[in-house]
Amino acid sequence: MTDPLISSLQGKLIVSCQAYVGEPMRHPETMAQVALSAERGGAAAIRCQGLADIAAIKGQVEIPVIGLWKEGHDGVYITPTLRHARACIAAGSDVVAIDATARPRPDGRTFEETVEALRGETLIMADCSCMDDVQRALEAGADIVSTTLAGYVPGGREKTAGPDLEFLREAVAAAGDVPVFCEGRIHTLAGGHGGGSLRHRGGDGHHPPAVHHFLVRRRHRLGRAEPDARSPGGDHPSRAFFMPVSSRAPRR
Repeated sequence: MTDPLISSLQGKLIVSCQAYVGEPMRHPETMAQVALSAERGGAAAIRCQGLADIAAIKGQVEIPVIGLWKEGHDGVYITPTLRHARACIAAGSDVVAIDATARPRPDGRTFEETVEALRGETLIMADCSCMDDVQRALEAGADIVSTTLAGYVPGGREKTAGPDLEFLREAVAAAGDVPVFCEGRIHTLAGGHGGGSLRHRGGDGHHPPAVHHFLVRRRHRLGRAEPDARSPGGDHPSRAFFMPVSSRAPRR
């Protein structure tokens, strides 16, 4: 049975509020302000990175927070260990995003062992790169499957110019009742038709509440808020379409 928190997000807008090291917006208070603006614009949840940002954002918004802790740049760097995951929980995450690949982790645990250790402590979003990861996540009992890492893992799926809609369709078909998030390389509403996801760069708009409110209204006008609607981009039901929107400052 899907958790009520996850069910409440079905077909709604999720905003990713993250800034890279060295960028002007890289500050917990700034990210919390962006997250609050997103909430006021109609976002149903926030995805954010780093303990300070998670805590600051959780203190500002009433909607669920999907937290992760990125450490390093190679191999498994999205919440790479059980310690990282539990720190995200302590910081206020309602859902913790974890790399679901089979690559070795710093603490020697597998993804499955990490999920098992966290069972009952939090909801788990499995960040996947391919169908092997999706199957691994489903067998481990992850609460959400996401296409976050498609095209970013050596030896995995080829990086597509836009969202990997083929991967999304395969994941939805395999996931059964487990919700699937589509994330990555979606910059327009049209780009999300095949997978129900949208990525919008923070530099594309100067008033976050207005931008997010516009996207929420546009999404409903497209008829994609109904969980049982048919996707214009495929023949699978869009029962698990979510829309991650990035509020990261653009790289120059």
